[in-house]
Amino acid sequence: MKTVNQKVASLDGKGIMMGRPAFSDDLADPSSLIVKILRSPHAFARIKDIDVSQAEALSGVELVLTHKNVPHVSFTRAGQGYPEPSPHDKFILDEYVRYIGDEVAAVAAISEEIATKALSLIKVTYEVLEPVLDFETALGHSSIIHPEDGIHEMFPIGFEPKKNIAASYAMHVGDVEDELSKCDVTIEQSFYTQAQAHTMMEPHTANARLDYHNRLVIYTSTQTPYHVRRIMSQTLGLPISRIRVIKPRVGGGFGGKQALHGEMFVALVTLRTKKPSKIVFTRQEVFAATYTRHPMKLSMRLGADKDGTLRAIDCHVLSDTGAYGEHALTVYMVAGSKVLPLYNKVNAVRFHGQVVYTNHVSAGAFRGYGAIQGNYALESAIDMLANKLGIEPTAFRQKNMIKENETSPIFAIMGEGTEGTAMNMDTCKLEYCLARGKQLIGWDQKYPRYQVGQHKVRAVGMAIAMQGSGIPLIDMGAATIKLNDDGFYNLTIGATDIGQGSDTVLAQIAAEELGVSVDKVVVYSSDTDLTPFDVGAYASSTTFVSGNAVLKAAQNMKAMLIEEAAKVLEAPKEKVKFDGDKFRYGQETITLSQLANRLYYNHDQKQLTATNSYVGHKSPPPFMAGFVEIEIDTETCVYEIIEYVSVVDCGTTINPMLAKGQVEGGIVQGLGMAAFEEVKYSPKGRLLTDSLLYYKIPTALDVKKLTTEFAESYEQSGPFGAKSVGEIGIDTPPAALSNAIYNALGVRINSLPVTSEKIFKALQKK
Repeated sequence: MKTVNQKVASLDGKGIMMGRPAFSDDLADPSSLIVKILRSPHAFARIKDIDVSQAEALSGVELVLTHKNVPHVSFTRAGQGYPEPSPHDKFILDEYVRYIGDEVAAVAAISEEIATKALSLIKVTYEVLEPVLDFETALGHSSIIHPEDGIHEMFPIGFEPKKNIAASYAMHVGDVEDELSKCDVTIEQSFYTQAQAHTMMEPHTANARLDYHNRLVIYTSTQTPYHVRRIMSQTLGLPISRIRVIKPRVGGGFGGKQALHGEMFVALVTLRTKKPSKIVFTRQEVFAATYTRHPMKLSMRLGADKDGTLRAIDCHVLSDTGAYGEHALTVYMVAGSKVLPLYNKVNAVRFHGQVVYTNHVSAGAFRGYGAIQGNYALESAIDMLANKLGIEPTAFRQKNMIKENETSPIFAIMGEGTEGTAMNMDTCKLEYCLARGKQLIGWDQKYPRYQVGQHKVRAVGMAIAMQGSGIPLIDMGAATIKLNDDGFYNLTIGATDIGQGSDTVLAQIAAEELGVSVDKVVVYSSDTDLTPFDVGAYASSTTFVSGNAVLKAAQNMKAMLIEEAAKVLEAPKEKVKFDGDKFRYGQETITLSQLANRLYYNHDQKQLTATNSYVGHKSPPPFMAGFVEIEIDTETCVYEIIEYVSVVDCGTTINPMLAKGQVEGGIVQGLGMAAFEEVKYSPKGRLLTDSLLYYKIPTALDVKKLTTEFAESYEQSGPFGAKSVGEIGIDTPPAALSNAIYNALGVRINSLPVTSEKIFKALQKK
């Protein structure tokens, strides 16, 4: 292959490095009104009265928005499919505020200074209500977080707001209780995962203007421009044809921008004032008023025979969605569907639980999307069971894990496949990943621990994981390829590059099929007026779903080119050979450049454009084995991460350099959740870790060495054999680290993050 599986530099890298205007705020109209939000000081309250007269009278203030003068239409901010699997439980502004930081009012002024002053002039009288701040007490709590009328589910998701339940689901295969009763060895343990902040470098931002056709144009740092347009149309009552959403470069998303956060406010300001407007969240607002990862309690019960045959898995999940139910059901479901099939030979498996409301900032989409929480619990429990059996944990996994050409009944029950048919693992190199990872980390020489000093030991731990490649039968991507004079192409795609390099990867796919270098493919993406439809960047879908659409469009274009060349060469089209530059029939040739100029300037004169789309009928999982080596002081319990080894099966790596960046970025983010990132609240529900001073994320200094390799693999259903790679890296670190701590000191930490303090206390208790 000429361009696929090659280390092509990111198309946007040089321009961004040179500081050229590329991001949403760079492209805001210089005369934009500044929009600022007044936020709730209470975790739960009802607004009894709001007086904005002084703010409106302040010179330079153009508009003040409250719940009294905005549309009262319930919606979900979550950009995920339609009809949405999230409840419509949010209003643009509401008489209830449900967390410290919830929106009370919005001000638009000619400067940030005036807008900020206007916020201080708004007088609000609150009826303070008792908040729900512990998600384990949400069910049956006397406070009902959503008592209002007008909220609803789009289809049955187990939505019971009067019980503080945003969603619920249960499934089982076989009789779990009967199987567990027959097992020689069982373990039971609950695991807790915390909220995690996305901490992307670019804060949330959006700006609006009216174009000369009086249409609303939104520039926004989003992962889902088409969902943004649809949700705004439905909520504001504006025809979708009157809205254009443009996604420029995005400085990181990780799921945190798979939603609407500021778009509604700039849209309303611009529609009412007829002036451009913009909003840029402060870093504190990003922490306290956008999204976090869903905290969860995962209660695991596993049972096995003494020969190491895993017989039953029981997983109960309680998930905290915060104030609103965005992604509530789907994150919870993925905690099962992208985790439990790893062990497909059990006789019985059960997955059940609820997603509850609390008076914390909303949880939402976050890379790993439930799978990281589920993986931490299951892979920790697997190690516990193996230890109780006296079986080395990699041997236990090798015996029980899913392998190539196998399947799992969970795939069929939880919608992973075609029309209820279980998905088959046509590619699964997990056995290789496990074996190669052991070699790279030196597992056999280091497991479980070895002494390196009087009070220092080193230990290893590991976990396996799987993810998915898009959402089958639901999410669609499309692509259009246009031939230009002189023989170069435009590729227009709705797919959303949020820094992961999808523009580059999709250009490589087009270039490979068309037989040209990547510089001959000029990419334009994510503009709802000018690019074809795409659901956006989420669910590890872009390479697999959008990439297949690009491949199909390129195949269409290639066929049209050959047909036109055949006319010129007076040859049967099936006899014409095309190498990307020349068409050949016998001794007769014509170059692509000559053909393009002939088509556009004389002779046949026609525009060649090819459009195609793709919806997956399955979601082939990538797999990985992750191994960590740590060094820990046995007196202080302070530890260091010495090396993290990742061996990944993601099919063909379209761009090995970008794929490695995705895996290692995910690993470090997963290690952040595992060891560093701790969300702390005051007793009254105020977020304390709302700045980079107090919220620690890992840096290059915190992880000494990353080793990443890819298994040789080819997924027939993927473009040039590719599966996804965007999320798989984040899943294994929490369990691998927890297992390494146990191997080092013999104590099991069952809540994240794994801190030295928790380890010390566990040792004291032991």
